[in-house]
Amino acid sequence: MRHAAWAIRRSAGALALGAALALALSVGPTGPAQADLLEKIKERKTFVVGTEARFPPFEFVEDGKIVGYSSDIMVHVMKELPGVTLDQLDLPWQGILPGLAAERFDYVVTSVTVTPERYQTYYLSLPIADATMAVIKRKGDESITAPEGIAGKIVGSQAGSAQLQALETFAGQLKAAGTPVSDIRTYVDFGEAYADLAAGRLAAVVNSLPNQLEAARQRPDVFEVVLPTFGPKKYFSWAGRKDDDSHALNVFMDEQIRRLNKDGTLAELQKKWFGDVMELPSDELPVPTE
Repeated sequence: MRHAAWAIRRSAGALALGAALALALSVGPTGPAQADLLEKIKERKTFVVGTEARFPPFEFVEDGKIVGYSSDIMVHVMKELPGVTLDQLDLPWQGILPGLAAERFDYVVTSVTVTPERYQTYYLSLPIADATMAVIKRKGDESITAPEGIAGKIVGSQAGSAQLQALETFAGQLKAAGTPVSDIRTYVDFGEAYADLAAGRLAAVVNSLPNQLEAARQRPDVFEVVLPTFGPKKYFSWAGRKDDDSHALNVFMDEQIRRLNKDGTLAELQKKWFGDVMELPSDELPVPTE
């Protein structure tokens, strides 16, 4: 009988221990919860972002500093992170999104054209600018009066970019119509493409409209934008990782872009850098279809 009582007590103790362990597992550790990325940024007092500073007027280097439309937006964003310093890593475009995925920095503050593939892979912010595609040519070239005029010509764009993808799609449409382009050449950055256009090694360059307008504004005696634009409506966004750790940071950045859009700050910066205002959705990023 004594053995039976001991067995009952041992069984009851095991049940109690099991219940305690189950409760501990259900509520998690008793210590503080692991900080998410936004909290880590605040704790380390540094916000590290990837930027391609060769994409004027969005991001470019002047007097040793990264400046431009995006940089001006970040001045306003950083006011909401008191005590935190912005660390912008200037990287070639081809390393920006892979670097984000590899967690080499916290966020991308450079002009990311929204595409279905990127929309599925990364967290893309609310739009910061229009990114609809356009052709630029040498001033006075009467052989290109519309985007279709690139047929039979050598055309350039940036390697690995949505602009190159748009050019290839458009070139495919021209080929199907029996008027293919002569060749498509790719460049590490658009500055190289514009240099070849000015030198006559290209007949045209495909880039987003705001960048084409800026290139023509900088060198009005050399370049001329071909209108209308071509392809579907496109937007530029910034980008974060699609994981639980980055969720709060992604929400925070969207909140700042939405606020600056609605209070007119983005419009003021657009007038400064582009000479005009862009109509951008402020509630959510439209789902890209192509």
